[in-house]
Amino acid sequence: MTHTVVAVGRQATFKDVTRSMQEWRVSAVPVLEADGRVIGVVSEADLLAKEEYRDGVPGMNEPRERMARLLKSGALTAGDLMSSPAVSVREDARLTEAARIMARRHVKRLPVVDGEGRLRGVVSRGDLLKVFLREDEDIAEEIRREVIGLLPGGGDGLRVAVENGVATVRGRLPDSSLAPVAARLIRSVEGVVDVRFDLG
Repeated sequence: MTHTVVAVGRQATFKDVTRSMQEWRVSAVPVLEADGRVIGVVSEADLLAKEEYRDGVPGMNEPRERMARLLKSGALTAGDLMSSPAVSVREDARLTEAARIMARRHVKRLPVVDGEGRLRGVVSRGDLLKVFLREDEDIAEEIRREVIGLLPGGGDGLRVAVENGVATVRGRLPDSSLAPVAARLIRSVEGVVDVRFDLG
């Protein structure tokens, strides 16, 4: 996550929000209350509503979301522009959870908040992809420690190798029914692209 984050207050003007996004080269900014709690997010799409309806307004039979965008086209402050409540993620969430939220809610970045909803940073799609740049040996060591080492017998007789993010587990499992569980746990290790077993 990025800890240095540009954010705006509820009363920030349309131009202040636009200027902040341009200056910091971001596509969205969190909107904060005075105590630092995230109350919404203004995205480029929210700002573009003003341009979208410059030449006219939709008819009364337009879909509901277009009417909501029409209202945003007249917004003058971040509080009126923002999408609320903000789609965010807790600071103790795993990257997989952040990725799921982004995919389901169709957002490119998420405010990261503490237990009280105060801003701690922002995680972007690029941040999520960085986990796949982890060194193979670091991934293998985490798998040995956090997965294989917890199996009955401490994973004696099992070897782990990782190449290009693909984890291969070789040897003998004390119980073959543990393979699907081990595979699921290994896939949850950040940076793992796939899991293969060679259990002889």
